Order: sequence, then structure tokens, then C-alpha cells
Amino acid sequence: MEDRLALLIRGERKEYPSGTLYRRIAEEYQEEYQNPIVLVSADGRLRELHHEAEEGAAVEFITLGDKAGFDAYRRSMTLLLLKAVYHVAGDNSRIERVGIHFALGDGFYCTMQGEIPLNQEFLDQVKASMREMVEKALPIEKHAVPTYEAVKKFREYRMYDKEQLFYYRRSSRVNLYSLDRFEDYFYGYMVPDTSYLKVFDLQLFQEGFVLLFPDRSDPEHLVPFKPDYKIFHVQQHSMEWGKKLGIPTVGALNHYIVHHKAKELIMIQEAYHEKQIAEMAEQIAEDSEKKIVLIAGPSSSGKTTFSHRLSTQLSVYGLKPYPIAADDYFVNRENTPLDEEGKPDFECLEAIDAEQLNKDMLALLQGETVEIPTFNFKTGKREYKGNFKTMGREDILIIEGIHCLNDKLTWRLPRENKCKIYISALTQLNIDEHNRIPTTDGRLLRRLVRDARTRGADARKTLGMWGSVRRGEENHIFPFQEEADMMFNSALIYELAVLKMYAEPLLFSIRQDEPEYQEAKRLLKFLDYFLPIPSDDIPNNSLIREFIGGGCFGI
Repeated sequence: MEDRLALLIRGERKEYPSGTLYRRIAEEYQEEYQNPIVLVSADGRLRELHHEAEEGAAVEFITLGDKAGFDAYRRSMTLLLLKAVYHVAGDNSRIERVGIHFALGDGFYCTMQGEIPLNQEFLDQVKASMREMVEKALPIEKHAVPTYEAVKKFREYRMYDKEQLFYYRRSSRVNLYSLDRFEDYFYGYMVPDTSYLKVFDLQLFQEGFVLLFPDRSDPEHLVPFKPDYKIFHVQQHSMEWGKKLGIPTVGALNHYIVHHKAKELIMIQEAYHEKQIAEMAEQIAEDSEKKIVLIAGPSSSGKTTFSHRLSTQLSVYGLKPYPIAADDYFVNRENTPLDEEGKPDFECLEAIDAEQLNKDMLALLQGETVEIPTFNFKTGKREYKGNFKTMGREDILIIEGIHCLNDKLTWRLPRENKCKIYISALTQLNIDEHNRIPTTDGRLLRRLVRDARTRGADARKTLGMWGSVRRGEENHIFPFQEEADMMFNSALIYELAVLKMYAEPLLFSIRQDEPEYQEAKRLLKFLDYFLPIPSDDIPNNSLIREFIGGGCFGI
């Protein structure tokens, strides 16, 4: 008699023959989903579709419309790209390195080094090879090997970043993925075969090219490539700076920690930040018309510490900075607009009394005395407590808020009086040459640590809110980032090794039966790549102090 296994699929009990693959079950349910199913969640743990179904598991399906599914698509597409590049090159020795660097628009910015010139003809051949493999539905296979064997393979393949990375890994085995005899390591899950990877494009850009993906909300179609040039140049500059230090990857950072003093690296990074802030202050001070500095950036970018440090540098030039929080101009809570779910939308522009803010700022610019409000977040009301301000000749206003790059917030203020600054933590490290570190991961870890320290919020709550925070950024911050006059990358090359010590205990507190477990597990695996750095030698004005504590600005 055939052995059977029972599963709980979307709350319904179903039976299948033992040994049934999740892919077979996904095919049965695919017509009920708009987007392709690429993974499953079994008892809260992600599983690839080639995995055998597990007795008694509660199964949910993950599609390309889900974050985990879309990440698997992009990861698998990267493997497909690399296989095609080396296939078209013919002789692997003709390519020294293919680098997958950072997100750009709806794609990844990539570079290639070696004898073969990167031009449109070569890129068209790579694209044709990729499409041919998609049509063939080639399997993407996963197999575990001992770590020492993986290190040896990476050396043979000249993937030296991976060789260095796994030299510092404690795990005894490594999962490798192979596509038509091409082997590589990837951090995360994959789709079952190349037939899932139908929507993509390759475009030359600057010194490299961009691997373009579909929109997660519409995974059947590509979005026209619209690069953010200012952000690109900041990220490229940060990447080149990491290379100058000899620390472009996590393995190189770990090597530095072991063979040098982490204190030295901290001092170099902090000096680099201070130099950039000083140069920005000098540029502002040289333009006498600049009276209002507007600072915006996504969550956990370090806006508050940056504002303090910029103010200090402006003071060097005899200016008198005066901080103003745009949040103090919130409308009273009963007047806050509602979102699609009928909940107060504190992140929309209409949640700010822009009319009053413009009236007050314009009056200050004209030499009048203005009473600046304070928003009471406990009562949900704006209050006036005698905080009067009159601008002197050397005074300069520092306004911080998520809408500060949007001219609709300061529509009455003369453009020549405004200096817009965009700040974000744009991680310059990659895990290795083919595995990038999403900028959002660094900011999420910062927020996890800060929320636990300052708000008593556990990791579950922070992870649960992160999706909403990200939607707010996509709607209200990122569309205006190219409007900035200046940009500042607040990421510290050493910070993830520091955050590791604070974030891991928080993430381990999340139980397997809780909805946030998958994300917690992913972040813990990510942090496991890093050797730790203690925080003792970090100066008290460092941006990272805003999150781990011990700073001099009382944040």
C-alpha cells in the first residue's frame, strides 16, 4: 500500500503520496494565484519547490508578488546572467570578475573585468543566451558540500571573494547552486528552473550594465529604465572608497578585523564622514542666500545626528543653526487624513500643516518674530509654549522631515534660499562579488536596535511595521531624492559588525510560530557572515550612536 503524507494547505487537510515535491503541489494550486508560485512556506520556514513535502506541515504559497518570492526571482536571474556571461565568453580565463553591485532603478548595476570588451554586441549575445536557457527550462540544482571543499572550488573558479568569505565561516557545509554545470554560492533561495525567469533585460550603463527586473506589483512586465543619476554617483563613489580601503566585501572586512585593529578602521570611517559633512557646510556657508537647509531621508538614515553634526560644522563658519522639526507642524490628530484601510496616515503630506509652516518660515526670512510650535505626541495636538524666534543675519534654519525634498511642503519659500540634502545609509559592502547587501537591510537592523533601546519595542513589532514604513518611503521620499542639492551616505563600512552584537539577541527572541520568524531567520543568517566589532572605540558623535546609544546628542 502506498505511503501517504498529510498536509495542511491554506487551512485545509490534504493527502499526497510520500515523496511528493512541493512543485507538484504548487502546480495544482497555481491557477488560483495571479502570479507564479516560486516558493512555499512550510510551518513558517521557506522551502524551495524541489524540496519534498514534509509530513504534517502547514503550507502557504509564495509568489513573485511576495517579497521572498521576488527576491528568489532576482537571485535566480543573477545566476542565469553569470552562466550566460561565462558561456558567451567561451574561455573563463578571459573574464577576471563579474560584479553584482547595488540596486539601480528596477535592476542591479553590474560590472565586468577582463579581456572581453563590454559593448552592445557582447550584451546582446549574453541576453540571447539567457533567453535560450529560459526556453530550455534548465533545472537550478542545489547541493551541499563541505566548507573546505567549497573554498577549494571558489579558488579554482577564481571567485576569491567567496574563498575569503568562507574562510571565516563556522558552518561545516555550504549549499551551492548549479545551472548547466556552472556552480556558484548564493545567499537565499532559488526558483526551480530557468522557465520561471522570462521577464528581464540588459542595458549598458556608465562603465557597466544593468540587469533589469519586472515590477514586483506586475511581474509580467518590465518597467522602463529610469536611473537616478545622483544616487548612482553616491553609491559608485562609496563603492570605490571601499575598494581603496581594500574592504569591498564582508570577507575583506572580516580579514581586516582579524589582522588589523578595528579601532583604526573606525577612525578612518569617522574621519571620512566628518570630511564630507565639513565640505557640505563650507558649500552652504559660501552662499549667503542659503537660509534654510532641508534634510530628508528614509527611516534610520541617521538624519538627527547628521543634522547636529552639520550644525556644528556650520558654526565653524560663524553661522547660527536653528533646528526645526517638520513634525512639529503636524495637524491635530483628529484632522489627520485616513489611508486606504481607514487608519490615520501620519506619513502623507496632508498630515503636515504646510500652510502654517510656510507662513512661519517666510515671516522668519523677512525678519519677523515667530512663535514656533511643538507637537505633543501624547495628546495629538500642536502646542505653543512661548518658543519665539527671530532670525539674525548669521542664523540658518535646519528643517528635518520626510517631505523636506518635496517642494509642496515649502512651496512659498524662495528656491534660492533653500538647500536640500538627501541622506540615506547606502551600504557600500557586498557579501561577495555576486551577493549584494540590500540597503534596506542595514537600515532595518539600525531600527531594530534603536526601537528596542528607546521605545521598548521588541523585534516582532519593528519587523511587522517595516512593510508600512517602506511603503511610506516609496511614496513620499524616494520620488524626490533626485531633487536634492547634496547627498550624504550615512552608512559606515564597519557598522554591520557592530550591529550584529545588538541585533542577534533581539532576533533570536522571535519564535518559529510567529509571522516574523522567516524574516528574523533571514537576518540572523545574514549577520552570521560578520565577525563582531565591540562598540567601545566608536566616538560619541558617530552616526551609529543614534541607534546603539552612548551618543553626545542625547538621542
